[in-house]
Amino acid sequence: MATQAKKKRAAKSGPTPMMTQYLALKETVPDCLLFYRMGDFFELFFDDAKAAAATLDIALTARGEHDGAPIPMCGVPAHSHEAYLARLIKAGHRVAIADQTETPEQAKKRAGSKALVERAVVRVVTAGTLTEETLLDARAENWLVAIAVTGGTLGIAAADISTGRFALSAADPAMLDAELARLGAAELIAPEGFVAAPSHAQLCAKGDFSSIAAEKRLKQLFGVATLDGFGDFDRAELAAAGGLLAYLETAGQGALPFLQPPARHRSDDHMLIDAATRESLELTEAVGGGRKGSLLGCIDQTVTGAGARLLAADIAAPLTDIPAIGARLDLVQLFADDAGLRETLRGQLKALPDIGRALGRLVAGRGTPRDLGLMRDGLGAARTLNISLAKRADPPALLAALLPKLTGHGALTDHLARALVPEPPIDTSKGGFIAEGYDAALDDLRETAGAGRRAIAALEARYREATGIATLKVKHNNVLGYHIEVPTRHADPLMNAESGFTHRQTLAGVVRFNAPDLHEEAQRVTQAGAHALAAEAAHLEELTETVLVDRDRIAATADALARLDVASALAEQAAVSGWVRPTLADHPCFEVEAGRHPVVERAVEQQGERFVANDCGLSPEERLWLVTGPNMGGKSTFLRQNALIAVLAQAGSYVPAASAELGIVDKLFSRVGASDNLARGRSTFMVEMVETAAILSQATANSLVILDEVGRGTSTYDGLAIAWAVVEAVHDVNQCRCLFATHYHELTRLAERLDALSLHHVRAREWKGDLVLLHELADGPADRSYGLAVAKLAGLPKETVARARSVLAKLEAGRAATGGLAAGLDDLPLFTADIAQEEESSDPLRDALEAIHADDLTPRDALELVYRLKRLADEGDGA
Repeated sequence: MATQAKKKRAAKSGPTPMMTQYLALKETVPDCLLFYRMGDFFELFFDDAKAAAATLDIALTARGEHDGAPIPMCGVPAHSHEAYLARLIKAGHRVAIADQTETPEQAKKRAGSKALVERAVVRVVTAGTLTEETLLDARAENWLVAIAVTGGTLGIAAADISTGRFALSAADPAMLDAELARLGAAELIAPEGFVAAPSHAQLCAKGDFSSIAAEKRLKQLFGVATLDGFGDFDRAELAAAGGLLAYLETAGQGALPFLQPPARHRSDDHMLIDAATRESLELTEAVGGGRKGSLLGCIDQTVTGAGARLLAADIAAPLTDIPAIGARLDLVQLFADDAGLRETLRGQLKALPDIGRALGRLVAGRGTPRDLGLMRDGLGAARTLNISLAKRADPPALLAALLPKLTGHGALTDHLARALVPEPPIDTSKGGFIAEGYDAALDDLRETAGAGRRAIAALEARYREATGIATLKVKHNNVLGYHIEVPTRHADPLMNAESGFTHRQTLAGVVRFNAPDLHEEAQRVTQAGAHALAAEAAHLEELTETVLVDRDRIAATADALARLDVASALAEQAAVSGWVRPTLADHPCFEVEAGRHPVVERAVEQQGERFVANDCGLSPEERLWLVTGPNMGGKSTFLRQNALIAVLAQAGSYVPAASAELGIVDKLFSRVGASDNLARGRSTFMVEMVETAAILSQATANSLVILDEVGRGTSTYDGLAIAWAVVEAVHDVNQCRCLFATHYHELTRLAERLDALSLHHVRAREWKGDLVLLHELADGPADRSYGLAVAKLAGLPKETVARARSVLAKLEAGRAATGGLAAGLDDLPLFTADIAQEEESSDPLRDALEAIHADDLTPRDALELVYRLKRLADEGDGA
């Protein structure tokens, strides 16, 4: 008996059918949080619930028991789950959606009244597989990137499934960080065992990265016998593509999202910019995070999300092909020269929906009637744009190439216009998105349902009159359907069978009834409504398929609209800020007249001040500029602004200058500012040396390099020696265009030996003891660094400044006497033995004046101070 009771308790404590189903689904996605659909909620259990509750700051409860312990649980409403998804994905989680694959009615029909509704994982949601409008930044691309190395070559496959963009590229494995920085991947995947994969990469089965299987899959996907029409892809690129496709199929549970045919991205087609340079120049993201303060944030005048995404891509990967750059500049010039055309175009573009992302949702099976409406409106507006732009006589070549892509959708837009109501809803559950007159049978069903509802309203009036209950109402809910509801105090007469009413439900304050004629009309309304919803669902599927047939041309239209937005936005920026069209040359020159830093200029103007423009001329005869001068004098700004001018010009933009002639830059390097990477065991100086080593090993004669204060992170002797050697290497070995800012005045002596080195400095003056920074660049070396003046300007205590001036005097005296810095250090008592503070001052009277805190003096203190200063002056005269 005891044994039987024990078995009975064990059976009772085993998992319920629902929990058995949940655990089986969880086993298929062990690395994901599982959203398990239960009615109107997505529930999470066990550790998933704990993690989600902590991230979402929602209540963690418990439900039942498993293995003798309560089951942790939390949930989110199904109708608003996307907002919670966004927070979980942003926090780094992966989420699997387990939804119901049948209705409760279907489950009952299949296995009886106690049947468990079937559920399945319908989708895995990750940062790189988002398509929902609410989960994406409308103005940023969302790249899923796969990497693989085959035969010593790095293959990269990148897809933004929200728009279908798909690109393959190959590079040297050493360029992995630079390529990943260019893409700014939302999610990165790599094969297991790939030791060079960044720590945040998602590791996948190595077998997924098969170039042979990938080639076959790509041919099947795009319906071609060969991939040659898309590009000459090597094995590394195909292997990466294989990993990407396998990952997408897993995330979509066997279904692939929208992908355009792969475009081959050649590394020599764009300016190479490594990760450190991107961060230093703040091209698309500021150092503190976000667009504000970056170059992109400063110049982005686009009026569409697609345009903003394309501009970011252009800035991230400036071109190196002069004709291609010229084509972009010609289009910008068209809109820059014609303000009326630019204003009209921007007004039209601003009203356009994002058809690229709407198409992505439709292809992924997550489209709504609203997406079809966006398609109708966007393609129709594109056709209107084509008509207005096609009137231009002798259009630029790029515009002529874009115009045909804006047309050809007339039949589709007309079809959608006839089929859809003017403002289609997102929710399909209530129908109402198919226009009246599109389907006569659907119209009849709606009329039947409408007539039934009118008949039910007439019944309500009749029931009130027959019963004398003015508060009687006919209502509807999903449980009882249509029913009669009266207050409890009026219910007794209706309880009588002779009343013709049948009691259904008693609640606090109200009693509900049914009636034969109401039931008959309700059935007519319900059946007609259900048939109408089914008909609309069928039309939604049919209309979606009609759109998908034309998806490649729609994607091309979306891209063309984005390019027009970028060109008109850059023209607007040029017109507002006084930018000029650069001239691109096929030889390594860099002639900029009155160049400005766009981000700093805007900040200065917001403070009511004027930015000081400066020239830059890097020619074969003077390809290396050594720039000296005080801190805060503008050296770093000058270096950065010229790098940004190169980026803007090769991205196809006008530039902030009075004129600019630029030779193509194949690689851009920036070593500016101090940073460290403690997580990887690198100090500030180590980071500086690693970045400098990368520059010296990669820069070519066509590169542009900006170096600021190389060697300042170590001792004076070591730093000077390193800076000296780097200048020589850049000049003699790399022979690239370079701007080198430094405080080591000793480096100016290199001008005597290095023919292509040119000396320049930022101007500054001292006026009545204060430093005046002019931010102007002048020829020749600076006479001094003005370090003490800057220290005083920064608020360093007067005593400290006075002490520093004393030390500096001894250093300079030693150097003057012996001809070198070393002697100055050796002779200074500061470095050889302790010395009383009062004996260190080279000018006691000046030091006493520097130490005065005038606001703290009492009248008596002031009188004593006068006597003290008089004594110091007399002693000085005596000496």
